[in-house]
Amino acid sequence: MPKLSYLKALNRALGDAMELDPSVFLLGEDIRVAASNLTAGLSSRFGPERVIDTPLSEQAFTNFATGAALAGMRPVIEFQIPSLLFLVFEQIANQAHKFSLMTGGQCKVPVTYVVPGSGSRTGWAGQHSDHPYTLFAHVGVKTVVPATPSDAYGLLVSAIRDDDPVVVFAPSAALGVRDDVDFSTLAPVPLGVGRVARSGRDVTVVALGHLLQDALVVADELAGVGISVEVFDPRTVYPFDVDGLAASVAKTRRLVVIDDSNRTSGFAAEVLALAAERFTLDAPPRRVTRPDGAVLPFALALDRAVQPGRDQLVAAINAVLEDQ
Repeated sequence: MPKLSYLKALNRALGDAMELDPSVFLLGEDIRVAASNLTAGLSSRFGPERVIDTPLSEQAFTNFATGAALAGMRPVIEFQIPSLLFLVFEQIANQAHKFSLMTGGQCKVPVTYVVPGSGSRTGWAGQHSDHPYTLFAHVGVKTVVPATPSDAYGLLVSAIRDDDPVVVFAPSAALGVRDDVDFSTLAPVPLGVGRVARSGRDVTVVALGHLLQDALVVADELAGVGISVEVFDPRTVYPFDVDGLAASVAKTRRLVVIDDSNRTSGFAAEVLALAAERFTLDAPPRRVTRPDGAVLPFALALDRAVQPGRDQLVAAINAVLEDQ
């Protein structure tokens, strides 16, 4: 069975979507030469009319995409750096996101924003390392963070087909992940549907994006000492699969969330609040996150120390199992 990398899966999803729907086109900085390899081969395949290099103005081409979507097109924007989303938050959250709501559904704004997430642990430093998926979930913008090549393909295809704006975070640490994939089985993955990546009985670990791989490694290690960890991959931050997580926690009755956003008002905080409202737990839930106010340093050792990882996750699992 052939290997498919996360990055190649995203590229394949773009090509398949453009092949099937002539209204799909790409825009962004240096995408014709595929500076990030996300759009490799697509310019020669589909031409400059559908793979459009833009000026260095995120606000300009983000609003351009909104207008194109209102006119019946399905634009896909590639951002080079996640922190650039701060520049265009107004265009996405206050403009593109609200047109359909403010017109009673008369207007559709099918824009997809593909963002290289942080979490690389490779020294991107302070102004390139934000991971602001929680901001978009907070205002109700559909937000996905695929963890595997198959999900990267399936969620991106679904995002492009969706009639609302969707932000797709592709964590840098996941881009090189490779899986055995039967290409004939690649298919859209519905937004808002999570999955159990590993079954267990003692504790549920919610892991998003690149942190799924860390959670699976930790689950393997702890199995050796008799701890059975169930790993739940939400895949979509908003809308969140509450029923899927509820089914997992109903079995384990313990919960840990590992999340590459800041602690206060982060994704993990929301999941723990949900658990407090809806689930029956045998111990207080725990979270592993970035610290509040964290600005990731350039120095690799400090970068890795700040980001959530396996050691912190093991400690959180042990703590929740010791609590009664």
